[in-house]
Amino acid sequence: MEDGPSLVAETCERVFRDAAEPQGLALDPEGGEWREALWSALEETGLSTAWVPEEAGGAGASVREGFEALHAAGRFAAAAPLADTLVAGMVLARAGLEVPAGKLAVAPVRAADAVGLGADGTLRGRADKVPFAREAEHVAVLARAGGGDGDHGDGGDCRVALVERARCGLVEGTTVAGDPLDRLDFDRAVPVAVGDRPVSPVEARLFGAASRAALIAGALQAILDLSVEYSRERVAFERPIAKFQAVQQELARLAGEVAAANAAANSVAWALEHHESGSDSVLVEVASAKVRAGEAAHAGALIAHQVHGAIGYSREHVLHRYTHRLWAWRDEFGDESEWALRLGRHFARLGADGMWPALTAV
Repeated sequence: MEDGPSLVAETCERVFRDAAEPQGLALDPEGGEWREALWSALEETGLSTAWVPEEAGGAGASVREGFEALHAAGRFAAAAPLADTLVAGMVLARAGLEVPAGKLAVAPVRAADAVGLGADGTLRGRADKVPFAREAEHVAVLARAGGGDGDHGDGGDCRVALVERARCGLVEGTTVAGDPLDRLDFDRAVPVAVGDRPVSPVEARLFGAASRAALIAGALQAILDLSVEYSRERVAFERPIAKFQAVQQELARLAGEVAAANAAANSVAWALEHHESGSDSVLVEVASAKVRAGEAAHAGALIAHQVHGAIGYSREHVLHRYTHRLWAWRDEFGDESEWALRLGRHFARLGADGMWPALTAV
């Protein structure tokens, strides 16, 4: 990210290098002993509470530092709910709630889903495609007071409810990478606590989508490094394939996608740090970053597999681990089509005279 890596990013990279080296995990796809060791290390170093203010018991890292840590996590194809715990912790802290220890999830993550907070203090509704929901100990739920299943959209304010995951119904699902992607049912679930400060219902989705852009950018950087190294080692017709013009052209295309994804991740991190999360500028930045990062993930994975050939498709090869997580991150918190449509509707509402001023303001 910008101005060199922060201490937070360097710590995150060291933790993942020590506890979750991607090639080692790819060779042991059924093993899971590393998961708890990794999460313990993330908690001990304060990375899991990076976006929680110091006065609330967190690390008090800046928004930019948090995104640098996520970029580092992406370089290790992280199969851990670090991004979701960061977003949930931030939302809980902004609502004035105590942030519990352990893995956290945030819900709902889709604009089509809504959860209501009834007059009796219980929750109603459901949230689909919640990343790592089954592993979370608590869920930060953005709920509309008096709402229910039929209240969708991003208008108005919400209350943040802290709920024990065990009190929610769970329907398990998985991403293309094999990570949890579950449905949570809030059938009169009783929250542990409800925040007294109203929050925007779209805030969690904005940070969630931006976090996926950062993860994608980090993973693409790792894929580029892997592809360049492999092209220098792989020999065909008595010379490294890196000497062939066609391979050089593909690697140059991959480098361009990496640069675009990194630029998008840097830009959205800056916007979220310097603007109100509900502003039009942030919406444009997040939507643009998610769209561009998703396109880069698609193109970058194809190019990397072309360079590696058949070996890259094997489950034991580290490239397989990276590209499957890229495809999963593309879809989480909305894919390119959803955010492109939202971006188009935003500019359509501004009209012809409002589009250019809005772009220059961003």
